[in-house]
Amino acid sequence: MLGNNLPNAREVINLYKSNNIKRMRLYDPNQQALQALRGSNIEVILGVPNDQLQNLANPSKAQSWVRSNVVAYWPSVRFRYIAVGNEVPPSSSLARFVLPALVNVFNAVRLADPIIGHLAWARTPLLANIYTYFSYSGNPRDISLPYALFTSPSPIVWDQGRGYQNLFDAMLDSLYSALEKAGQGGLEVVISESGWPSAGGFGTSVDNAATYLSNLIKHVQKGTPKRPGKAIETYLFALFDENQKSGPELERHFGLFSPNKQPKYQLHFGGGRHWDIASKEYNATFPLKSDM
Repeated sequence: MLGNNLPNAREVINLYKSNNIKRMRLYDPNQQALQALRGSNIEVILGVPNDQLQNLANPSKAQSWVRSNVVAYWPSVRFRYIAVGNEVPPSSSLARFVLPALVNVFNAVRLADPIIGHLAWARTPLLANIYTYFSYSGNPRDISLPYALFTSPSPIVWDQGRGYQNLFDAMLDSLYSALEKAGQGGLEVVISESGWPSAGGFGTSVDNAATYLSNLIKHVQKGTPKRPGKAIETYLFALFDENQKSGPELERHFGLFSPNKQPKYQLHFGGGRHWDIASKEYNATFPLKSDM
C-alpha cells in the first residue's frame, strides 16, 4: 500500500475478519500479504502490476510468475481472480502487452495445476471500475450530487422506458448495453473498484463519502434497471488512506479506515453478506473460482 504509516499485513487480515469482509483485491503479489492470507478464508483478486505486463508477454516469464505467486500459495490462499494490468489506456505503450500477458498467465495457470485450470476456464468476468465521483466532479452542471450519491428521490434520466435514480446504475447499464452490441451480453461484470474521496477536491467530504459508500453497499444487492434482482459483485476502494500515493490530493483520501485502523465511516459489513475491499493499488481478468 502506498503509505508509510499503515498496519502490517497480519493486522490488515485481522481487520478484515473483524469487519466480516470476505474478499480482497491486491494490486500486486505482495509476499507478506499473501503469507498473511494463508488459511484466512478470504477470497483474493490478485493483480499483475502494469510494470510487469511486458515481462509476462513472454510465456516462460508468465509461468515463473504463476509458480511464485499463485501455485506457491494455493490452496491455502483462496484466489478468486487474477487481474492482468489496471486501467491501461489504449493509447499507452503498454496496451499491446495486455492481451499476450493475459493469455500467457491464463495458460500458465492451466499448466501448473489442472484443478486451478478448470476453475479458471469455468467463467471469465469483465472487471470494470465505476466512480460516479469523477463523472460528477468533472461535470457538476449536468450531473447532480444526489444523482451521484444514490439520494435522488425520483428518476433523473430515462432510457428505453427505464428510469435511473442514480448514476451508478446508468454507468453500469451502459456497459451492459455495449457488451450486448458486441455480442457478449452474457458476460459477467464485476465492479472491481468504486469509492468516493473524503477530502482533497471538489465535492469531497466525509459526509459525501459516507453517503455514497453506505448507499452503494445497500444498492448492489438489488441489481440495475436493465438487470433487476441480480446482485453485483463490487469491491470498495480503498481500505486505507494512502499518504504516499501520487496524483491529486484527493487520491490520498479514498480509505474506509484511517491508518490507526479506526473506521472513517459507520458502515455495516455484517448481515451474512460478503463485502469486498480493494486494499492496494495497481485489469483483463479470469477467475480461479467458478461460483460468483
